[in-house]
Amino acid sequence: MVRWPAALTLSAAALLTFACAPAGPEGVDTSVLDREIGQRIGDPSTCVLLAEQASGKIVYRYGTNTVCARTYPGCQDQAERTVEDLLKRFDPAAEGVAISCPTAADGSRSVGWAAGPVAGRDLVFAAVMEGQRALPGMIMTDRLASAFSAAGLE
Repeated sequence: MVRWPAALTLSAAALLTFACAPAGPEGVDTSVLDREIGQRIGDPSTCVLLAEQASGKIVYRYGTNTVCARTYPGCQDQAERTVEDLLKRFDPAAEGVAISCPTAADGSRSVGWAAGPVAGRDLVFAAVMEGQRALPGMIMTDRLASAFSAAGLE
């Protein structure tokens, strides 16, 4: 039986994880984008997706596959959705999405949804955050615009 050193095993696991992740927007260092989003809205229950406006192809993901696949109330029509559902249904010609609603009957938890175009790029974003301290959609939108700009997405 071959024993792999722990560091090698962890490196292999990291490579497999990142091999499945989108490469990122052209000309943008994804580690800088990760850091900027993390500083502004980062939370274990946050997912942010960036996609090409024309094709809808996802080019960047902040958050784990598990977090990004979770369904929450849509807030406008109360239909459950994922952040990818929001991204697919977002119309760049329409105004952005910035909404929030409770996810617990006692109001102790909420979900915030945000979607819109990325200024100066042919990209759109969709984001979700859920929990006791989830930011409202309007605040997420403002903070993400700042993060995108600081990371060179302008």
